[in-house]
Amino acid sequence: MRPWIRVAAFGAIASTMVVFGAVGSRAKPPRGNATFPKPAIDQPVAAKKGKEVAVLSGGCFWGVQAVFQHTKGVISATSGYAGGTAETARYETVSSGRTDHAESVKIVYDPSEITYGQLLMIFFSVAHNPTELNKQGPDWGTQYRSSIFYGSPEQEKIAEAYIKQLGDAKVYPSRIMTQVVPLNGFYPAEGYHQDYLKHHPDSPYIVINDLPKLLRLKKEYPELYREY
Repeated sequence: MRPWIRVAAFGAIASTMVVFGAVGSRAKPPRGNATFPKPAIDQPVAAKKGKEVAVLSGGCFWGVQAVFQHTKGVISATSGYAGGTAETARYETVSSGRTDHAESVKIVYDPSEITYGQLLMIFFSVAHNPTELNKQGPDWGTQYRSSIFYGSPEQEKIAEAYIKQLGDAKVYPSRIMTQVVPLNGFYPAEGYHQDYLKHHPDSPYIVINDLPKLLRLKKEYPELYREY
């Protein structure tokens, strides 16, 4: 869904949704467990500071980027595109749903402060709803699919194991639809998409869909939450 459609659609219904207490209802993933399980298989905490990269797709990149910008140990989070080619990595083209790209976020993190598994825990429990196929909340299309783009065999192993762990524990009432696929390239999105929540906190789309994610992150993982 293009930004001007988002604004028009949600601007018209935002006040009604607030009145009926529906703000954030689309953003909260269903869960069967009171406490979200930690990954049983994870990378060890690094002894020294460094930089590693995770690329995740969970619907509109605005909210996903903001969640990880508020996560301790994350050095940077960049909105962009993954899954397709450099030639089609433009918002207008990706929005067609025919480029193989997914709106994605490149997360550069310090493995001495946060692990890949912890990032996935936040991804599954806070950043999006992994049981939705080719959609996320109000946004529809393959560009909004749930995907983990792994950059190493270790990341693939951790991701596959965690999805199985969540499935075996029946954390969600329906099947997890998240793809685990190799990262063949990441292409930063246009400048107006970067830090969108930070620059537009009063946007109806942000208020309804994304600010509740930050509230959940702060409430459920206070030890991993940080301000900008």
